[in-house]
Formats: sequence, C-alpha cells, structure tokens
Amino acid sequence: MKKRNVLQNSMIATVCIILCKIIGLIYVIPFNAMISTSAGALYSYAYNIYVIFLSLSTTGIPLAVSKIVSEYDSLEYYNTRDRVYSTSMKLIFLIGLLCFVVMVVFAHPMASLIIGDAVGNNTVDDVANVIRIISLALLIVPPLSVVRGYLQGHNYITESSISNVIEQFVRVVVILVGCILVIKVFHLDEKIAIGIAVFSAAVSAFASYLYLKYKMFKNKEQFDCKYKIKDAEKKITGKMIAKDILLCALPFIVVEVLKSAYASVDTVTIVRGLTNLGYSVLDAETTFSVIATWGNKLCTVVISVAIGISMSLIPSVAGEFIKGNIKKVNEQYCSSMLLLLITTLPMTLGIFFLAQPVWIVFYGYDYLSIEVFKLYIFQAITFSFFSVIISFCQTVGKTKIALISLFISFILNAIFNIPFMHLCHYLGFGGYQGATVCTLITQILPSLFLIIYIKKAFNFHYRSLIINSLKIILCNVVMMIVLYLVKLIYPIDSIGRLGALVECVVYGIIGVLVYMFMLVKTGLFKELFGNSRLLKKFKLIK
Repeated sequence: MKKRNVLQNSMIATVCIILCKIIGLIYVIPFNAMISTSAGALYSYAYNIYVIFLSLSTTGIPLAVSKIVSEYDSLEYYNTRDRVYSTSMKLIFLIGLLCFVVMVVFAHPMASLIIGDAVGNNTVDDVANVIRIISLALLIVPPLSVVRGYLQGHNYITESSISNVIEQFVRVVVILVGCILVIKVFHLDEKIAIGIAVFSAAVSAFASYLYLKYKMFKNKEQFDCKYKIKDAEKKITGKMIAKDILLCALPFIVVEVLKSAYASVDTVTIVRGLTNLGYSVLDAETTFSVIATWGNKLCTVVISVAIGISMSLIPSVAGEFIKGNIKKVNEQYCSSMLLLLITTLPMTLGIFFLAQPVWIVFYGYDYLSIEVFKLYIFQAITFSFFSVIISFCQTVGKTKIALISLFISFILNAIFNIPFMHLCHYLGFGGYQGATVCTLITQILPSLFLIIYIKKAFNFHYRSLIINSLKIILCNVVMMIVLYLVKLIYPIDSIGRLGALVECVVYGIIGVLVYMFMLVKTGLFKELFGNSRLLKKFKLIK
C-alpha cells in the first residue's frame, strides 16, 4: 500500500470512479431492455429513498474519520489516530441499524408519499417492498464506508478506490444474472427482478468489505505498529474521541442529506406536478426516470470527477490547515477547482452535443427522454462544483456557512420546483424541463456566493485560476466549433444503436483530439501534469 500526493490521489480516485460509472452504464443497456418503464421507475423509487438514508448512515462519520485521522497523523498522535477507527466502527453500526429499522417500519408511508394517487403499474405495496429489500444494505455499507474513510485518512486512496470498482462490478453481475434468470429463464414477474436488483446493493457491499479487510490484514504491519503514547494523547479519552467524531460528522451528515434531498424533491414533485399539468402518468414517470435514474447514471460519469477530487482533497487540506499552512491550502484548492473545470466542462459539453446518439446507444430512441436529458446533463457541472466547494468549506472549519448555503438552496429548490414546471410549460419549453431549470439555478447561485466568501475569509488569490479558467473555456469553445462544423458534413441523425455508436466514437475522438491539442498549445496540460514524454516525442512541447 502506497501513499501519494493530492493530484495523484485525485487522478487515481477519479479513474476508478469513472470506471465504476462506465460499468454502471454498460449494464444499463441490457437491464433497461429487459424491464418496462414502470419497472424502471420502481427501481428509481427504491434507490432515491435508500440514498437519503445511505447519506445519513455513511457519509458523515467516514468523512469525519478521514479528516480526524489526517489531523492526528499530522500532529503525530498515532495511537489516538488508530483509536478513532475502532470507536467510529461502533458508532456507524448503530446508526446503520437505526436507519435500517426506520426504512423497514415506515416503508409503506414513504411509498404513499412517493406515488400518491397516481394510477399506473406500480402500487404502494410494490414500492414499499423494494424499499424494505434495499434497506438490508444499511447493515453492511456503513461499516464498509468507515474502513474506506480510515484508509483515506492514512492517504491510502488506491485501495479505497479499487474497492468501489469491486462493489460496482459485483452489483452489476447480481443485477444482470438475477434479471436474466427471473425474466428470461423462469418468466416470472419483473417486479421480482427489481427486488433482486435492489438487493444487489447489500451483496456487492459485502464483497467490497471483504476485499478491504483482506488488504488491511495483508499489510497489517502498517496499521498494527506500536507507537509511544505522547503525554497529550493520554488526556484524550474514548468519550472525547466519540464526541469529536460525532461533532465533526454531524455537519457532513446534514450536508449530504441535503444533497440527497434534491433527489427527494424530484421524487415527490415530478410525477404529481406533471400529471396536474395534464401530462400522462407515462410521460411523468419517463421524466422522473431520466432525472432520477437513467439520465443521472450518465451524469455521474461527469460527477465522478468531483467525487474523486473531494475524496483526496479532504484529508490533504485538513492536514495542511491544522498546521496553519494557508498558502498550501490555497494552492490545493485552486488546483482542485482547475482540475474539476478542465475535466467536467468538456465532458458535459460533449455529452450534450451527442445527447441523442448517447441516449440511443444505452436506452434506445425516445424523444421525450432525449429532450429532458439534453438540459439535465448540465446539472453535472453545477452539482460537481457545489459539492467540492461545500466539502472544502467543511474541511477548513467553515461548516456553518456551507450548511446555510446548502439549506437555502434546498429550500428554494423545494419551493420552486413545481412553479418552474408550470413556468416552462406555459412558456412552451415543456413542463418536464422545469425541475432541471430549478436545480441549475439553485446550485449556481450558492456556488458563486461560496467562491467569493472563501476568497474573503482566507485572502485566497484567484488570479491564476481565473486566467487558466478562461483558457479552458477557450479550449472548449474551439472544440465545440469544430464539432459543429463536422456535423455539417456528417449529420447526427441515426436512430439505430449501431449507427449511434459510430457517431459517438467518431465525434468523441475528434472532440478529444481537438481539446487535448488546445490544452497543450495553451500550456494548461504542462501546468497541471508537468512534462510528458509522449508530448515531447510528437514535439508538442519542448
């Protein structure tokens, strides 16, 4: 097990997370082909509720563990650092157990809240059943997340990232094998297949947990070392450690629950809002499925960059911040923001440009779904920046302002989601675009506010970040101009999977080559990644 710097950790974590998302996207093609739209919606209902409780039970303590372990490591309080792990495991299991009980007991009321009086193929009992099944994962995922947080706090990002890949791979295998057996072999009700699909969350988490425990056992000399206990450490009791973990975790929990609540707002409002406007239940559920599941899966390829950056940024910034090295924190923050922009912007614009062929490749042609997805993909950028900025604020002790910003954003989103559906409907844009427009606005405004606040609070310098950001925007403008010029010669009009795949490959290669060429010529590539032998070989840099 090897420790790496912030940029290396960000890249490794990002690559592994993107690989997870790719695996998740590939399985969607056969999975979506085997199930109906209503079954897809049923799958979405269960996962959106599960994500809220998952955030409550897993996000806070693991991130707190990562932060606290890194801080104690910087202070050379090695014995206390290791005690944090055992204490957090006990706490997280109790929290996960409590969330599991709540989901099982209140599954029926939650199901009623989701679908209301809408008449379709899914009943309240169907939704309640899948909620109860997926709740089993809450007995396994929380301890798994603490192990990951502990390793990240030690700056072992690779093993934690690989465990994510293992978890995703096992989950996909269970989903596809289960669906094939239920639907194609035994010809049973597809709702049974959805039950197996959501149960895969528990099976895959267990497989990932076993991998990490094996890696820790194999490298136990790195974790079982006996350190001399410092005098200052002797005063730190178990109760103090538990209190420290909970106080540090609470803001993370609230933040992640509020992030997940964005999805819950859509879950509660989209179907009801669109059916009240006169849209059919099918159109309403199609819109919801795009935003909650199928379109969201494509968006997460972009969002995974933000997850990878946050994963490596928190322990690194925490260590430098507790030492008082604000200049280094400024550099890490700006580098992370630049890396985020340099990756998410071209990915988002590329997917927007290829929205129709991308959707056809994964799900087949559906006009409404493609129209919803074209706008929804931009939420990947706003959510990515909002998430990274919020994580940074929490790490440097500005949790209060982060919570206030996120809470106001959530409240505005909850209040204006349905009104924006009405506004878009009456303006002729389609009521199905209202939820996305509302989300974009309520994420952009607080992000801008926090960027300004961070600059003033720490006297950060943004000059180089602004200059490089303008260069990145220029690179993307050139890329898009070239793609639209090529489109005049080679139109995007295929409605078959093979033709759409060819269009994605051709335009994808052109876009990547143009963008990389522009990055090299503007000097951005060298600034971020240093000299490259490959670039020197082709005489792109000296």
